[in-house]
Amino acid sequence: MKDGRYGEFGGQYSPETLMYALSELETAYREAVKDPTFDAEYRRLLREYAGRPSLLYLAERVSADLNTTVYLKREDLNHTGAHKINNVLGQILLAVRMGKKRVIAETGAGQHGVATATAAALFGLSCDVFMGIEDTRRQSLNVYRMELLGAQVHPVTDGTGTLKDATSEAMREWSRRVEDTFYVIGSVVGPHPYPEIVRDFQRVIGDEIRAEMLRLHGRLPDALFACVGGGSNAMGTFFPFLNDKGVRLIGAEAGGEGIDTDRHAASLTKGTTGVFHGMKSIFLQDEEGQIAPVYSISAGLDYPGIGPEHAHLFRTGRAEYYPVTDEEAVCAFEYLSRTEGIIPAIESAHALALFRRMKDQFSPDQQVVVTLSGRGDKDVEAIGEYRGRFQKEEYHD
Repeated sequence: MKDGRYGEFGGQYSPETLMYALSELETAYREAVKDPTFDAEYRRLLREYAGRPSLLYLAERVSADLNTTVYLKREDLNHTGAHKINNVLGQILLAVRMGKKRVIAETGAGQHGVATATAAALFGLSCDVFMGIEDTRRQSLNVYRMELLGAQVHPVTDGTGTLKDATSEAMREWSRRVEDTFYVIGSVVGPHPYPEIVRDFQRVIGDEIRAEMLRLHGRLPDALFACVGGGSNAMGTFFPFLNDKGVRLIGAEAGGEGIDTDRHAASLTKGTTGVFHGMKSIFLQDEEGQIAPVYSISAGLDYPGIGPEHAHLFRTGRAEYYPVTDEEAVCAFEYLSRTEGIIPAIESAHALALFRRMKDQFSPDQQVVVTLSGRGDKDVEAIGEYRGRFQKEEYHD
């Protein structure tokens, strides 16, 4: 990466009102990562508050069934139930270091919002979270969790009322109050330096996988699988292995009701190069560059683009990305629940579903790691609705 670019992707495509704030953020970040006390405090919080290292779990029944050694990277065991806390703790420490008294965040599935509200409560900061109105319905439990933690949740009714619209509103809010507000972005998206910052705070996932596989087997895994929306858990998983050409990096994006319909969020499979949310990347858009409506059963993958570093890995062929349908993901959600007694986030189920589809490409003596980005408590009602078990109630602000 050079000057916030990953090949042709990345950069800063932001209004003038945000350029100073982005420069201020980059300066603060560069200073912080050189400060041993900042790193020590971050590592302490990961250990004592988030509960890291997360476990690398040998899924014996899944391994026997799929005829390959399968490990699950258990980010679902972190405090707040997902990988999001890794990044949020780092950014909140930056906010405190910069003297900001208020944080804002966008959220789709609610896990980033919950993590931000949690860390804001820990440090006594004011917190506002922007969430698409459709996602407040799908993830009403997480809405209440954020409010319980002291955050104010703002349902966004623009557009499709999902993650894209929540991100747009959070950026508008940040531009209105850059003096006292720190925007905690939840994925490897947005203008530079956010993709780099989020990646660096999430790389703990891949660093731990690497160390544990070397301890257990004296070698690296043959493949890593992770779900990809904006792409933070996948980038955290992949990044420490980019130079290890023998390790396949495989991302699962949201195929929704099928990529031959307009009801999906498979940006890399069907998208084109464009500029949106302050970055140059690959997006689902029309011929005039207007961002297309997207859909996924997973609120966390319901985004019309991809982080710029993922776009670069895709274009260079270093990582592979394939769409996974709602039905495949729900089947994997049920499969892991019944096979290992682990209910995964529906986002994470996309990664497991992709490995199940690709299992014949791997042999019994190979080892695969699937990152479980979060737990599935938040998704049980939505999956029950999908299966026709019951109807969810609407969320009203």
